[in-house]
Amino acid sequence: MPAPSASADSPLPDGSPDTVEAAARATRSLQGLSPELTSRVPQLLEAMRSVGTGLELHITLDRICETAAELADAHYAAIGVVSEDGEGLSDFVYHGIDEETAERIGRLPDGHRGLLGALIHQPRTLRLADLSADPRSCGFPAHHPPMRSFLGVPIRVQGEIFGNLYLTEKRDGAEFNDYDVHMVRVLATEAGIAIGNARLYEAAKQRERWIDGSVAVTTALLSGSDAEEALSVVAEQARHLSDSAAGIVLLPDDEGGMEIVAVSSDEPNGALGVIVPPESRIVADLLEGEAVFIDDAASDPRIMTEIARAYGPVMMLPLQSDGRVLGTLVTPRARGARPFSEAERTLATQFASQAALALMMAEAQRDRERLAVYEDRDRIARDLHDLVIQRLFATGMMLESAQRRSVVPEVQVGVGRAVDELDVTIQEIRTAIFALQQGPAEAPSGLRTRVLREINMAAVPLGFKPSHHFVGPVDAVVGELTGKNLIAALREALSNAFRHAQAARIDVVVDSTVVLPDGQHGVRLTVADDGVGIAEGGRRSGLKNLKRRAESLGGDSWYGPGIGEDGGGTTVVWEAPY
Repeated sequence: MPAPSASADSPLPDGSPDTVEAAARATRSLQGLSPELTSRVPQLLEAMRSVGTGLELHITLDRICETAAELADAHYAAIGVVSEDGEGLSDFVYHGIDEETAERIGRLPDGHRGLLGALIHQPRTLRLADLSADPRSCGFPAHHPPMRSFLGVPIRVQGEIFGNLYLTEKRDGAEFNDYDVHMVRVLATEAGIAIGNARLYEAAKQRERWIDGSVAVTTALLSGSDAEEALSVVAEQARHLSDSAAGIVLLPDDEGGMEIVAVSSDEPNGALGVIVPPESRIVADLLEGEAVFIDDAASDPRIMTEIARAYGPVMMLPLQSDGRVLGTLVTPRARGARPFSEAERTLATQFASQAALALMMAEAQRDRERLAVYEDRDRIARDLHDLVIQRLFATGMMLESAQRRSVVPEVQVGVGRAVDELDVTIQEIRTAIFALQQGPAEAPSGLRTRVLREINMAAVPLGFKPSHHFVGPVDAVVGELTGKNLIAALREALSNAFRHAQAARIDVVVDSTVVLPDGQHGVRLTVADDGVGIAEGGRRSGLKNLKRRAESLGGDSWYGPGIGEDGGGTTVVWEAPY
């Protein structure tokens, strides 16, 4: 019998919406054919069995390419996955080209032009003796291996075009024949079924990962983590789940813009503390509760920060709950990375809603804690003023009276010194009272003053005042962003010392004359105590926060032995460039 017809315009099975029926028709059409074709049926069946094995999508695509190349005796095979908008390729899986050659070739085809682009808009079987002679061909890039014979077959998944299977360079140097076309069509039909199953499996696994990420955020909040740590967890989980280069959380600032308050990234990028100005159209959309999706941040005219221009596809999702926009979650991918799919956008939006709820709970918890602290500070300030200062003042008057009655010069001198010490103590207590009664908006701007304020505030729960020492022109050289983070680091270190160290002495040093390992000038904060040290197996969340905060600015943080006997206690060091 004559070989089956396999022209480029043949509608079956490419045009059939029912892939199972198409496979059955294609297989029945093999009956009664030539011995050459009949002898290849077992090979086809084995190929179909191989393609249907496994559920991982990319592994399935690799297997289809390899199987198709073996079935048609071709040197090279590839699958171009059509993007969601149908205008190009979102993925390109190849077989037969080694990694070294692929690196020399460079960028993979995008399907926007040439023969591959034509097959996207006209998905039908195409066989060519010499693909370079086709007017739609745009040639090959440098270092690309020569290819002449060509066979392209569309792959449909549940009636919709998924992509195209390409075969090139038949091994015997001949053209692809009718038998090859028929076999590859059947294989493409089976591949459509296998790809459909793999996509369903991958979608289920993806949803499971996003749900686990939402649980991790909620758990971090309910475990008693502070608001800053909860935001860091949101950023880290979003980066991991969306397969992005970074995870970033922004909160509205007082000027109407948005400030980056949490960053998760493998490499420090200096993004923490950066302000996106209110003039940005993106900020206006986000504050209105609208999600923003960008295909290429490097070329988008709406981008107003240089940091964002280092990325490619970006999702910007408002952290919105109960009609209130609390902030924004940003997940950027590297330049040249694939854009976010519709499924990824949907899952990320749902994750952002869950994160917003967690953020509201963290804010409510922070308000309760702040109120309790303010109430406690007011009580302590009243007690210090009404009881302690009055008693110290009365004690001083008694000592002055005793000094006047004494006729021994040594006693008069000693009592006079004690009275002077009491006067200094009273002044320090009054400074502490003033600091306790200050609100957040009244915080002074000088870094020295802010450091002293934190030390004075810590003196109340500690029961003693930590010593302090400044090196260099601290107020003149340390910028606002670094200064703000240094104060937060000092607060964290003093809080850890109060809660865990059981220390009798704490020394605080702020040195603005240090040179960092990379040669930059920076500021170093050292908080050393003579306490019990860090217990083996104890929590390190506070120390991790310090290190993460320093690294986000291009600095570092570490800890070591303290200032107690034989190195007892802990020394925490935090440094960052100006």
